[in-house]
Amino acid sequence: MVVTQENVAVNGSRLSPREIADVLRERIRVGDLRAGDRLPTQAELADEFGVERGTVRQALRVLQDDGLLTNVSKGSPPRIAEPPAPDRGEPQPTMVGLAPRLTAAFGVPHVRIDAACLTAESLIPALGEPLRLIHAGSIRPQKIDVRILLPSRDISLAFPVSVEDRGDDEDPVHQRWLSMRNAQGQVLSYNLRALRSHGVDVNITFRALPFTPPVKLYLLNGQEALIAYYMVARTEETTDAGTLDMYDVRGTESLLFSFEKAAGQRDAAFVEESQKWFDALWETITTDLTLF
Repeated sequence: MVVTQENVAVNGSRLSPREIADVLRERIRVGDLRAGDRLPTQAELADEFGVERGTVRQALRVLQDDGLLTNVSKGSPPRIAEPPAPDRGEPQPTMVGLAPRLTAAFGVPHVRIDAACLTAESLIPALGEPLRLIHAGSIRPQKIDVRILLPSRDISLAFPVSVEDRGDDEDPVHQRWLSMRNAQGQVLSYNLRALRSHGVDVNITFRALPFTPPVKLYLLNGQEALIAYYMVARTEETTDAGTLDMYDVRGTESLLFSFEKAAGQRDAAFVEESQKWFDALWETITTDLTLF
């Protein structure tokens, strides 16, 4: 079974609007919710997830901003929007553009994925299709090596950060990020290691960055580099601890730019330098990271 955010309650607390949006987004991706289908009512969703209707409304706004919902009105539940046509020539939001590139990367015997990011928020749904294909026996890589760089829990993050600096170790914005980082990393590890039951040699390793990455970078099989800028904005989120007023990013909405070695000298140089940059960080100033 592939674990998703739907199976994980961070620190035993209620799901946040973004986590509920991720669950619904995954249902859309796997086809449980199809284009044209109506979502359940806000009351039904609030009952399902055990949250207030206001939390559901925030989750629906996230999906609406992602272009996944249409006919959004107060009178009736919104419908699932038609998916955009894939276009390799134009950058796509990370949630849209990463999945097909990862699926293609899993078509070789030895899959190598390196990632430097704030959390594993985009990787979990993007890996859903290649993992499904492996479980179904449609593809069968022999070995999968995944290395992920994430910010250390001990640093002062540039983002997400409270608008008003609390100046203590119990900053709820930092704790929220840390819980997301750990929970998503654990889900990702579980999903990948489950492939060992199919005879796949799987290795996944995390290391801690001593700084907040201003971009997210994915390196696929040493042949392609995908990069997106984190766009910082002021946002509010309602949690059990109250309303968090913070500067944060929506990584799933960041436009993902692709560079391929086979596309020419310029792209090849970018891929090679990006790999050198990642390897240098991995081998020097980063430290062991244990998710707990």
